[in-house]
Amino acid sequence: MPPKIRVLKAKLRKAGFQQEPGKGSHTKWEHPLLPRVKVTLAGNDGDDAQRYQEAQVHQAIEELREAQRRQP
Repeated sequence: MPPKIRVLKAKLRKAGFQQEPGKGSHTKWEHPLLPRVKVTLAGNDGDDAQRYQEAQVHQAIEELREAQRRQP
């Protein structure tokens, strides 16, 4: 069973991403360490997440971990 959109949002929030409002049910997420990486999630909190959305979130969190490792 796919995760809910609220679960993906919680993962982004826990990793330190900040939410920006979007149009309708869209939310944009970005992190200060990753100015070029933005994740857009479409859907309400109770909706099932699509596979590509789950992959985007995991990829963004992994890129954040890499950026944090590179910092002195």
